[in-house]
Amino acid sequence: MADFESVTRNPKKSYRPPLNRQISQAMIAPTPSPLLPDTLMKLMWLASPALAVGGFSYSEGLESAVEQGWVIDEPSATQWLIDQMQLSQAKGDWSLVAQAIKTWAQFQKTELQELNTWVLMTRETHEFRLQCVQMGRSLLNWLNTHQSLQDPRVQWCSSLDTPTWPVVYALALHLSNADVQSGLVALAFGWAENMAQTAMKTIPLGQIAGQKILNQLISNIPQAIELAMKTTASERQLFNPHLSILSSQHEHQYSRLFRS
Repeated sequence: MADFESVTRNPKKSYRPPLNRQISQAMIAPTPSPLLPDTLMKLMWLASPALAVGGFSYSEGLESAVEQGWVIDEPSATQWLIDQMQLSQAKGDWSLVAQAIKTWAQFQKTELQELNTWVLMTRETHEFRLQCVQMGRSLLNWLNTHQSLQDPRVQWCSSLDTPTWPVVYALALHLSNADVQSGLVALAFGWAENMAQTAMKTIPLGQIAGQKILNQLISNIPQAIELAMKTTASERQLFNPHLSILSSQHEHQYSRLFRS
């Protein structure tokens, strides 16, 4: 109480909690260890649109939503992508990646095959299946070109008939020595940047509007990652009927820029 009263009498004096409280707070919330430069650069590489996996050629249903008039401007695109992040990505693929990173670390082959099968089973349209398989194989080829990343896990993953993007991306994150949360940040930012670019091309929008969309997505990423890390295997789901219908319509869309 004495400390609080002194601050009240002298507003310029900063309030400092008692020493025992400072110690207890430090014990409860320790400062996370910073990423090593090598790990950080690998995560930046995996999050970069320059990563040769072809992600730029997919709109994940956004182009069809624009064609149907559901997304027409910056605000509607922002809300659409935030909803997709929270309802689809966080509870689905990002949750699976969080689990797969740990599974790759333990190299549990049976569980990895089950995760890969789950991804394939949740793709309700030809476009969505094509995307996750094509990008998965492309990323696996990228891993195979890096001699420093040669690992029995890469060789085993290459033996799968249809390695999928979330499972292979989790492998790439494991090989980068990143923790689960940092790995999900790279995955989420890469997705957000690609989708902001997609909105700019399809609506279309200017660069400033695209940056505003990206800013809103970034502000929602921490909450989505927290949800992904908390979602259990039994809670994980990827059921979005409207998105699947849009994807089916997009397969027969006359004029289009993207493959999904």
